[in-house]
Amino acid sequence: MRIVVIGSGFGGLGAAIRLQAKGHEVTIVEKRDKPGGRAYVYEQDGFKFDGGPTVITAPFMIDDLFTLAGRKTEDYVTMMPVSPFYRIFFHDQSHFDYSDDLPSMVRQIREWNPDDVDGYLEFVRRAEQIFNKGFTELADQPFLKLTDMLKIVPDMVKLESYRTVYGFVSKFVQDERLRQVLSFHPLLVGGNPFQTTSIYTLINFLERKWGVWFAKGGTGALVQALVKLFEDLGGKLELNRDVAEITTYNGKATGVRLRDGSEIKADAVVCNSEVAWAYQNLLPSSLRKKYTDRKLARMRYSMSLVVIYFGTDRQYRGQDGPKLAHHDIILGPRYQPLLDDIFSKKQLADDFSLYLHMPTLTDPSLAPEGCEAFYVLSPVPHLGSGTDWRQAAKPYRDRIMNFLEERYLPNLSKHIVSEHMITPLHFAETLNSYQGSAFSVEPILTQSAWFRPHNRSEEIPNLYFVGAGTHPGAGLPGVLSSAKIVEDLIGAS
Repeated sequence: MRIVVIGSGFGGLGAAIRLQAKGHEVTIVEKRDKPGGRAYVYEQDGFKFDGGPTVITAPFMIDDLFTLAGRKTEDYVTMMPVSPFYRIFFHDQSHFDYSDDLPSMVRQIREWNPDDVDGYLEFVRRAEQIFNKGFTELADQPFLKLTDMLKIVPDMVKLESYRTVYGFVSKFVQDERLRQVLSFHPLLVGGNPFQTTSIYTLINFLERKWGVWFAKGGTGALVQALVKLFEDLGGKLELNRDVAEITTYNGKATGVRLRDGSEIKADAVVCNSEVAWAYQNLLPSSLRKKYTDRKLARMRYSMSLVVIYFGTDRQYRGQDGPKLAHHDIILGPRYQPLLDDIFSKKQLADDFSLYLHMPTLTDPSLAPEGCEAFYVLSPVPHLGSGTDWRQAAKPYRDRIMNFLEERYLPNLSKHIVSEHMITPLHFAETLNSYQGSAFSVEPILTQSAWFRPHNRSEEIPNLYFVGAGTHPGAGLPGVLSSAKIVEDLIGAS
Protein backbone atom coordinates (compact mmCIF):
# COMPACT_ATOMS: atom_id res chain seq x y z
CA MET A 1 0.00 0.00 0.00
CA ARG A 2 0.98 3.62 -0.53
CA ILE A 3 0.72 5.34 2.83
CA VAL A 4 1.24 9.00 3.65
CA VAL A 5 2.03 10.00 7.25
CA ILE A 6 1.23 13.57 8.27
CA GLY A 7 3.80 14.78 10.80
CA SER A 8 7.14 13.43 12.03
CA GLY A 9 6.69 13.33 15.79
CA PHE A 10 7.51 10.11 17.60
CA GLY A 11 4.06 8.69 16.82
CA GLY A 12 4.42 9.42 13.11
CA LEU A 13 7.99 8.13 12.93
CA GLY A 14 7.07 4.98 14.85
CA ALA A 15 4.13 4.22 12.56
CA ALA A 16 6.13 5.01 9.42
CA ILE A 17 8.98 2.68 10.43
CA ARG A 18 6.61 -0.14 11.30
CA LEU A 19 4.67 0.19 8.04
CA GLN A 20 7.75 0.60 5.86
CA ALA A 21 9.31 -2.48 7.52
CA LYS A 22 6.16 -4.42 6.57
CA GLY A 23 6.72 -3.61 2.91
CA HIS A 24 4.42 -0.63 2.42
CA GLU A 25 5.53 2.46 0.50
CA VAL A 26 5.53 5.22 3.12
CA THR A 27 6.03 8.97 2.75
CA ILE A 28 6.16 11.32 5.75
CA VAL A 29 5.24 14.96 5.13
CA GLU A 30 6.40 17.45 7.76
CA LYS A 31 5.52 21.14 7.76
CA ARG A 32 8.67 22.30 9.59
CA ASP A 33 12.27 22.37 8.41
CA LYS A 34 13.30 19.55 10.77
CA PRO A 35 11.64 16.31 11.88
CA GLY A 36 10.52 15.58 15.43
CA GLY A 37 7.26 17.44 15.97
CA ARG A 38 7.32 18.52 19.61
CA ALA A 39 10.83 17.01 19.75
CA TYR A 40 12.18 19.72 17.44
CA VAL A 41 15.77 20.81 18.20
CA TYR A 42 16.77 24.47 18.54
CA GLU A 43 20.43 25.03 17.67
CA GLN A 44 21.88 28.45 18.42
CA ASP A 45 25.10 30.01 19.72
CA GLY A 46 26.76 26.60 19.96
CA PHE A 47 23.98 25.16 22.17
CA LYS A 48 21.53 22.38 21.38
CA PHE A 49 18.13 22.61 23.09
CA ASP A 50 15.64 19.75 22.85
CA GLY A 51 12.30 21.35 22.16
CA GLY A 52 10.06 18.74 23.68
CA PRO A 53 10.11 15.36 25.40
CA THR A 54 13.22 14.84 27.51
CA VAL A 55 12.06 12.00 29.79
CA ILE A 56 12.53 8.74 27.88
CA THR A 57 10.93 5.66 29.47
CA ALA A 58 10.17 2.12 28.25
CA PRO A 59 13.25 2.10 25.95
CA PHE A 60 12.33 -1.41 24.79
CA MET A 61 9.65 0.25 22.64
CA ILE A 62 12.39 2.07 20.76
CA ASP A 63 14.40 -1.14 20.50
CA ASP A 64 11.32 -2.84 19.02
CA LEU A 65 11.40 -0.47 16.04
CA PHE A 66 15.00 -1.34 15.22
CA THR A 67 14.46 -5.07 15.83
CA LEU A 68 11.43 -5.04 13.51
CA ALA A 69 13.73 -3.65 10.82
CA GLY A 70 16.48 -6.18 11.54
CA ARG A 71 18.75 -3.51 13.01
CA LYS A 72 20.28 -2.70 16.41
CA THR A 73 19.48 0.45 18.37
CA GLU A 74 23.09 0.92 19.47
CA ASP A 75 24.21 1.19 15.82
CA TYR A 76 22.06 4.33 15.50
CA VAL A 77 21.93 6.02 18.91
CA THR A 78 23.42 5.65 22.40
CA MET A 79 20.96 5.56 25.29
CA MET A 80 22.21 6.68 28.73
CA PRO A 81 20.48 5.93 32.08
CA VAL A 82 19.61 8.89 34.30
CA SER A 83 19.69 8.66 38.11
CA PRO A 84 17.98 9.93 40.13
CA PHE A 85 15.01 10.00 37.80
CA TYR A 86 13.96 13.34 39.30
CA ARG A 87 15.20 15.59 42.08
CA ILE A 88 12.04 17.10 43.51
CA PHE A 89 12.43 20.40 45.34
CA PHE A 90 9.85 21.85 47.71
CA HIS A 91 9.17 25.45 48.66
CA ASP A 92 10.83 24.91 52.05
CA GLN A 93 14.06 23.97 50.18
CA SER A 94 13.84 20.29 51.16
CA HIS A 95 14.23 17.84 48.30
CA PHE A 96 13.57 14.20 47.45
CA ASP A 97 15.52 12.01 45.02
CA TYR A 98 13.01 9.88 43.12
CA SER A 99 14.50 6.72 41.58
CA ASP A 100 14.20 2.95 41.23
CA ASP A 101 16.57 2.47 44.19
CA LEU A 102 14.09 1.01 46.69
CA PRO A 103 16.40 1.23 49.76
CA SER A 104 17.08 4.90 48.96
CA MET A 105 13.38 5.63 48.51
CA VAL A 106 12.52 3.89 51.80
CA ARG A 107 15.31 5.70 53.66
CA GLN A 108 14.08 9.11 52.50
CA ILE A 109 10.46 8.27 53.30
CA ARG A 110 11.45 7.06 56.78
CA GLU A 111 13.16 10.39 57.44
CA TRP A 112 9.97 12.23 56.56
CA ASN A 113 7.40 9.95 58.16
CA PRO A 114 8.28 6.41 59.34
CA ASP A 115 4.59 5.50 59.32
CA ASP A 116 4.49 5.95 55.51
CA VAL A 117 7.07 3.26 54.70
CA ASP A 118 4.64 0.33 54.74
CA GLY A 119 2.06 2.38 52.84
CA TYR A 120 4.61 3.22 50.16
CA LEU A 121 5.57 -0.43 49.71
CA GLU A 122 1.89 -1.31 49.33
CA PHE A 123 1.50 1.51 46.80
CA VAL A 124 4.38 0.04 44.75
CA ARG A 125 2.65 -3.35 44.79
CA ARG A 126 -0.68 -1.86 43.69
CA ALA A 127 0.98 0.26 40.99
CA GLU A 128 2.44 -2.95 39.55
CA GLN A 129 -1.04 -4.51 39.38
CA ILE A 130 -2.35 -1.42 37.58
CA PHE A 131 0.64 -1.48 35.23
CA ASN A 132 0.07 -5.16 34.37
CA LYS A 133 -3.48 -4.44 33.30
CA GLY A 134 -3.32 -0.84 32.02
CA PHE A 135 -0.01 -1.03 30.14
CA THR A 136 0.99 -4.63 29.49
CA GLU A 137 -2.49 -5.81 28.43
CA LEU A 138 -4.28 -2.72 27.16
CA ALA A 139 -1.85 -0.03 25.90
CA ASP A 140 -1.56 -1.52 22.41
CA GLN A 141 -5.23 -2.52 22.05
CA PRO A 142 -7.29 -0.24 19.78
CA PHE A 143 -10.64 0.14 21.68
CA LEU A 144 -12.68 0.68 18.52
CA LYS A 145 -15.95 -0.74 19.91
CA LEU A 146 -17.89 -0.02 23.09
CA THR A 147 -17.75 -3.74 23.88
CA ASP A 148 -13.95 -3.46 24.03
CA MET A 149 -14.45 -1.01 26.90
CA LEU A 150 -17.20 -2.97 28.63
CA LYS A 151 -14.97 -6.07 28.84
CA ILE A 152 -12.45 -4.28 31.03
CA VAL A 153 -14.88 -2.44 33.32
CA PRO A 154 -14.79 -5.10 36.09
CA ASP A 155 -10.97 -4.99 36.16
CA MET A 156 -10.97 -1.20 36.15
CA VAL A 157 -13.37 -1.12 39.10
CA LYS A 158 -11.26 -3.68 40.96
CA LEU A 159 -8.17 -1.52 40.38
CA GLU A 160 -10.08 1.58 41.62
CA SER A 161 -9.72 3.51 38.36
CA TYR A 162 -12.61 5.69 39.54
CA ARG A 163 -10.18 7.32 42.00
CA THR A 164 -7.90 10.14 40.94
CA VAL A 165 -4.13 9.68 41.03
CA TYR A 166 -3.81 11.97 44.06
CA GLY A 167 -6.75 10.27 45.79
CA PHE A 168 -5.27 6.83 45.18
CA VAL A 169 -1.81 7.84 46.45
CA SER A 170 -3.38 9.42 49.53
CA LYS A 171 -4.80 6.03 50.56
CA PHE A 172 -1.26 4.81 51.20
CA VAL A 173 0.81 7.76 52.47
CA GLN A 174 0.03 10.66 54.79
CA ASP A 175 2.97 13.07 54.36
CA GLU A 176 1.81 15.80 51.99
CA ARG A 177 5.22 16.15 50.35
CA LEU A 178 5.31 12.41 49.67
CA ARG A 179 1.81 12.57 48.22
CA GLN A 180 3.13 15.15 45.77
CA VAL A 181 6.22 13.03 44.97
CA LEU A 182 4.03 10.05 44.07
CA SER A 183 1.29 11.93 42.24
CA PHE A 184 2.95 14.49 39.93
CA HIS A 185 3.43 12.03 37.04
CA PRO A 186 0.15 12.83 35.19
CA LEU A 187 1.55 16.30 34.53
CA LEU A 188 4.14 14.63 32.28
CA VAL A 189 1.29 13.56 29.97
CA GLY A 190 -0.95 16.62 30.30
CA GLY A 191 -3.12 15.51 33.22
CA ASN A 192 -4.12 17.00 36.56
CA PRO A 193 -3.32 14.53 39.40
CA PHE A 194 -6.57 15.62 41.09
CA GLN A 195 -8.67 14.76 38.01
CA THR A 196 -6.73 12.08 36.11
CA THR A 197 -7.78 8.46 36.64
CA SER A 198 -5.57 6.44 38.97
CA ILE A 199 -4.74 4.15 36.02
CA TYR A 200 -1.93 6.63 35.39
CA THR A 201 -0.14 5.49 38.54
CA LEU A 202 1.18 2.81 36.19
CA ILE A 203 3.80 5.41 35.17
CA ASN A 204 5.38 4.99 38.62
CA PHE A 205 5.91 1.29 38.03
CA LEU A 206 6.87 1.71 34.36
CA GLU A 207 9.76 3.96 35.46
CA ARG A 208 10.78 1.53 38.20
CA LYS A 209 10.75 -1.40 35.76
CA TRP A 210 12.72 0.11 32.85
CA GLY A 211 14.30 3.29 34.23
CA VAL A 212 14.54 6.81 32.85
CA TRP A 213 16.89 7.37 29.92
CA PHE A 214 18.51 10.10 27.86
CA ALA A 215 19.80 9.87 24.30
CA LYS A 216 23.43 10.93 23.86
CA GLY A 217 23.22 14.11 21.83
CA GLY A 218 19.75 14.86 23.20
CA THR A 219 16.26 13.68 22.25
CA GLY A 220 16.96 15.13 18.81
CA ALA A 221 19.62 12.44 18.32
CA LEU A 222 16.92 9.82 18.87
CA VAL A 223 14.72 11.55 16.27
CA GLN A 224 17.61 11.53 13.80
CA ALA A 225 18.24 7.84 14.52
CA LEU A 226 14.62 6.98 13.75
CA VAL A 227 14.66 9.10 10.59
CA LYS A 228 17.82 7.31 9.42
CA LEU A 229 16.26 3.94 10.17
CA PHE A 230 13.14 4.92 8.21
CA GLU A 231 15.18 6.11 5.23
CA ASP A 232 17.47 3.05 5.38
CA LEU A 233 14.30 0.99 4.94
CA GLY A 234 13.43 2.97 1.82
CA GLY A 235 10.98 5.43 3.39
CA LYS A 236 10.70 9.00 2.16
CA LEU A 237 10.67 12.10 4.43
CA GLU A 238 9.64 15.43 2.91
CA LEU A 239 10.28 18.54 5.01
CA ASN A 240 8.69 21.99 4.59
CA ARG A 241 5.56 20.28 3.28
CA ASP A 242 2.49 21.72 4.98
CA VAL A 243 -0.71 19.69 4.57
CA ALA A 244 -3.82 21.74 3.79
CA GLU A 245 -6.34 18.93 3.38
CA ILE A 246 -6.84 15.18 3.61
CA THR A 247 -8.37 14.44 0.22
CA THR A 248 -11.33 12.07 0.05
CA TYR A 249 -13.55 10.34 -2.49
CA ASN A 250 -16.68 8.32 -1.76
CA GLY A 251 -16.04 8.56 1.98
CA LYS A 252 -12.45 7.29 1.82
CA ALA A 253 -9.14 9.10 2.13
CA THR A 254 -7.23 9.32 -1.16
CA GLY A 255 -4.15 11.19 0.06
CA VAL A 256 -3.26 14.76 1.00
CA ARG A 257 -3.21 18.15 -0.67
CA LEU A 258 -0.37 20.45 0.35
CA ARG A 259 -0.38 24.23 0.81
CA ASP A 260 1.45 24.65 -2.49
CA GLY A 261 -1.44 22.92 -4.27
CA SER A 262 0.38 19.66 -5.01
CA GLU A 263 -1.15 16.33 -4.03
CA ILE A 264 0.21 13.03 -2.78
CA LYS A 265 -2.01 10.04 -3.53
CA ALA A 266 -2.28 7.26 -0.96
CA ASP A 267 -4.24 4.15 -0.11
CA ALA A 268 -4.26 5.11 3.56
CA VAL A 269 -3.44 8.22 5.59
CA VAL A 270 -1.83 8.16 9.05
CA CYS A 271 -2.24 11.46 10.86
CA ASN A 272 0.26 12.50 13.53
CA SER A 273 -1.15 16.02 13.62
CA GLU A 274 -2.97 16.91 16.83
CA VAL A 275 -6.24 15.02 16.49
CA ALA A 276 -8.77 17.79 17.29
CA TRP A 277 -6.96 20.29 15.07
CA ALA A 278 -6.76 17.74 12.25
CA TYR A 279 -10.47 16.95 12.35
CA GLN A 280 -11.35 20.64 12.30
CA ASN A 281 -8.84 21.81 9.71
CA LEU A 282 -8.01 18.91 7.39
CA LEU A 283 -11.48 17.45 6.80
CA PRO A 284 -14.64 19.21 5.58
CA SER A 285 -17.44 19.52 8.12
CA SER A 286 -19.71 17.48 5.80
CA LEU A 287 -17.59 14.39 6.55
CA ARG A 288 -17.49 14.87 10.31
CA LYS A 289 -20.56 13.22 11.76
CA LYS A 290 -19.07 12.62 15.22
CA TYR A 291 -16.25 15.12 15.58
CA THR A 292 -18.22 18.24 14.76
CA ASP A 293 -16.92 21.67 15.77
CA ARG A 294 -19.38 21.59 18.67
CA LYS A 295 -18.15 18.19 19.87
CA LEU A 296 -14.50 19.27 19.64
CA ALA A 297 -15.24 22.47 21.59
CA ARG A 298 -16.93 20.46 24.37
CA MET A 299 -13.99 18.13 24.89
CA ARG A 300 -11.43 18.87 27.59
CA TYR A 301 -7.85 19.63 26.60
CA SER A 302 -4.61 19.49 28.51
CA MET A 303 -2.82 22.50 29.89
CA SER A 304 -0.28 24.36 27.81
CA LEU A 305 3.32 25.24 28.61
CA VAL A 306 5.76 28.10 28.72
CA VAL A 307 9.27 26.82 27.99
CA ILE A 308 12.43 28.92 28.20
CA TYR A 309 15.58 27.43 26.68
CA PHE A 310 18.76 29.11 27.87
CA GLY A 311 22.51 28.64 27.81
CA THR A 312 25.03 30.08 30.27
CA ASP A 313 28.72 30.90 29.90
CA ARG A 314 29.46 29.20 33.23
CA GLN A 315 28.60 25.81 34.67
CA TYR A 316 26.26 25.24 37.61
CA ARG A 317 27.30 22.08 39.44
CA GLY A 318 26.13 22.87 42.97
CA GLN A 319 29.14 24.90 44.06
CA ASP A 320 26.89 27.78 45.09
CA GLY A 321 23.20 27.09 45.51
CA PRO A 322 21.25 23.79 45.64
CA LYS A 323 22.80 20.86 43.79
CA LEU A 324 20.70 20.23 40.70
CA ALA A 325 20.11 16.94 38.88
CA HIS A 326 19.44 16.17 35.21
CA HIS A 327 15.65 16.35 35.77
CA ASP A 328 14.49 18.78 38.50
CA ILE A 329 10.89 19.25 39.61
CA ILE A 330 10.50 22.52 41.54
CA LEU A 331 7.15 22.56 43.32
CA GLY A 332 5.66 25.86 44.42
CA PRO A 333 3.92 26.67 47.71
CA ARG A 334 0.52 25.62 46.33
CA TYR A 335 -0.14 22.20 44.81
CA GLN A 336 -3.85 21.56 44.34
CA PRO A 337 -4.85 25.27 44.21
CA LEU A 338 -2.28 25.97 41.48
CA LEU A 339 -3.46 22.99 39.43
CA ASP A 340 -7.03 24.17 39.92
CA ASP A 341 -6.04 27.58 38.51
CA ILE A 342 -4.41 25.93 35.48
CA PHE A 343 -6.93 23.22 34.63
CA SER A 344 -10.30 24.39 35.98
CA LYS A 345 -10.29 28.16 36.46
CA LYS A 346 -7.94 28.62 33.50
CA GLN A 347 -6.24 31.63 34.95
CA LEU A 348 -2.55 32.52 34.91
CA ALA A 349 -1.43 32.39 38.55
CA ASP A 350 1.19 34.57 40.21
CA ASP A 351 3.06 31.50 41.46
CA PHE A 352 4.24 28.47 39.49
CA SER A 353 5.76 25.01 39.66
CA LEU A 354 8.63 24.26 37.29
CA TYR A 355 10.50 21.49 35.55
CA LEU A 356 14.17 22.43 35.15
CA HIS A 357 16.08 20.32 32.64
CA MET A 358 19.90 20.32 32.90
CA PRO A 359 21.05 17.85 30.22
CA THR A 360 24.69 18.95 30.18
CA LEU A 361 25.16 17.15 33.51
CA THR A 362 24.78 13.93 31.50
CA ASP A 363 26.02 15.07 28.10
CA PRO A 364 28.33 18.14 28.08
CA SER A 365 28.42 18.10 24.25
CA LEU A 366 25.08 19.96 24.15
CA ALA A 367 26.85 23.21 25.10
CA PRO A 368 30.20 24.87 24.29
CA GLU A 369 33.05 23.96 26.60
CA GLY A 370 32.64 25.40 30.09
CA CYS A 371 28.99 26.29 29.44
CA GLU A 372 25.66 24.82 30.57
CA ALA A 373 22.41 24.19 28.67
CA PHE A 374 19.00 24.32 30.37
CA TYR A 375 15.36 24.52 29.75
CA VAL A 376 12.73 25.51 32.28
CA LEU A 377 9.09 24.58 31.75
CA SER A 378 6.04 25.99 33.49
CA PRO A 379 2.54 24.50 33.08
CA VAL A 380 -0.01 27.22 32.24
CA PRO A 381 -3.65 27.24 31.09
CA HIS A 382 -4.34 26.63 27.39
CA LEU A 383 -5.58 29.47 25.22
CA GLY A 384 -9.12 29.00 26.49
CA SER A 385 -7.95 31.18 29.37
CA GLY A 386 -7.97 34.26 27.14
CA THR A 387 -4.46 35.23 28.28
CA ASP A 388 -2.78 37.55 25.76
CA TRP A 389 0.64 35.93 25.57
CA ARG A 390 2.01 38.67 23.33
CA GLN A 391 1.72 40.89 26.39
CA ALA A 392 2.13 38.33 29.18
CA ALA A 393 5.21 36.45 27.92
CA LYS A 394 7.97 38.88 28.96
CA PRO A 395 6.73 39.55 32.52
CA TYR A 396 6.12 35.83 33.06
CA ARG A 397 9.57 34.99 31.74
CA ASP A 398 11.15 37.54 34.07
CA ARG A 399 9.34 36.15 37.13
CA ILE A 400 10.56 32.64 36.39
CA MET A 401 14.15 33.62 35.66
CA ASN A 402 14.36 35.90 38.71
CA PHE A 403 13.06 33.02 40.85
CA LEU A 404 15.70 30.65 39.45
CA GLU A 405 18.40 33.23 40.06
CA GLU A 406 17.33 33.82 43.65
CA ARG A 407 17.01 30.18 44.64
CA TYR A 408 18.86 27.85 42.25
CA LEU A 409 21.16 29.55 39.73
CA PRO A 410 23.13 32.42 41.36
CA ASN A 411 23.87 35.43 39.14
CA LEU A 412 21.98 33.80 36.30
CA SER A 413 21.10 37.06 34.53
CA LYS A 414 24.80 37.91 34.14
CA HIS A 415 25.63 34.57 32.56
CA ILE A 416 22.85 33.92 30.01
CA VAL A 417 24.40 33.97 26.54
CA SER A 418 21.64 32.24 24.56
CA GLU A 419 17.88 32.13 25.00
CA HIS A 420 14.69 31.07 23.21
CA MET A 421 11.13 30.99 24.56
CA ILE A 422 7.86 29.38 23.52
CA THR A 423 4.34 30.05 24.87
CA PRO A 424 0.88 28.57 24.21
CA LEU A 425 0.85 30.57 20.96
CA HIS A 426 3.67 28.35 19.66
CA PHE A 427 1.62 25.21 20.34
CA ALA A 428 -1.37 26.71 18.50
CA GLU A 429 0.34 28.41 15.57
CA THR A 430 3.44 26.27 14.91
CA LEU A 431 2.45 22.85 16.27
CA ASN A 432 -1.21 23.09 15.15
CA SER A 433 -2.54 22.22 18.59
CA TYR A 434 -6.19 22.85 19.44
CA GLN A 435 -6.43 25.70 22.00
CA GLY A 436 -2.63 25.64 22.19
CA SER A 437 -2.77 22.61 24.48
CA ALA A 438 0.60 20.90 24.92
CA PHE A 439 -0.67 17.30 25.22
CA SER A 440 -3.94 17.34 23.23
CA VAL A 441 -6.99 15.66 24.82
CA GLU A 442 -6.87 15.74 28.63
CA PRO A 443 -6.43 12.21 30.13
CA ILE A 444 -9.51 11.98 32.34
CA LEU A 445 -11.53 8.75 32.70
CA THR A 446 -14.29 9.89 30.34
CA GLN A 447 -11.67 10.68 27.67
CA SER A 448 -9.65 7.46 27.94
CA ALA A 449 -9.64 4.16 26.00
CA TRP A 450 -12.90 3.86 23.98
CA PHE A 451 -13.92 7.39 25.01
CA ARG A 452 -10.76 8.87 23.46
CA PRO A 453 -10.56 9.72 19.73
CA HIS A 454 -9.96 6.36 18.07
CA ASN A 455 -6.80 5.24 16.28
CA ARG A 456 -8.94 4.46 13.24
CA SER A 457 -11.17 7.38 12.35
CA GLU A 458 -14.86 6.91 13.06
CA GLU A 459 -15.50 9.14 10.03
CA ILE A 460 -13.19 7.68 7.35
CA PRO A 461 -12.22 3.98 7.41
CA ASN A 462 -8.70 4.35 5.96
CA LEU A 463 -7.68 7.36 8.06
CA TYR A 464 -5.66 6.52 11.17
CA PHE A 465 -4.40 8.58 14.10
CA VAL A 466 -1.22 8.33 16.14
CA GLY A 467 0.14 10.65 18.81
CA ALA A 468 -0.93 12.22 22.08
CA GLY A 469 -4.59 12.91 21.26
CA THR A 470 -5.59 9.37 20.39
CA HIS A 471 -5.49 6.12 22.42
CA PRO A 472 -3.61 5.43 24.67
CA GLY A 473 -2.39 9.01 25.18
CA ALA A 474 0.60 11.30 25.55
CA GLY A 475 4.17 10.46 26.58
CA LEU A 476 6.71 8.47 24.60
CA PRO A 477 5.32 5.02 25.56
CA GLY A 478 1.80 6.21 24.71
CA VAL A 479 2.54 7.59 21.27
CA LEU A 480 4.76 4.62 20.35
CA SER A 481 1.92 2.30 21.45
CA SER A 482 -0.43 4.19 19.13
CA ALA A 483 2.02 3.50 16.28
CA LYS A 484 1.87 -0.23 16.98
CA ILE A 485 -1.93 -0.12 17.11
CA VAL A 486 -2.07 1.56 13.70
CA GLU A 487 0.38 -0.95 12.22
CA ASP A 488 -1.89 -3.78 13.44
CA LEU A 489 -5.07 -2.08 12.17
CA ILE A 490 -3.64 -1.49 8.70
CA GLY A 491 -2.29 -5.04 8.64
CA ALA A 492 -5.77 -6.35 9.43
CA SER A 493 -7.59 -4.17 6.91
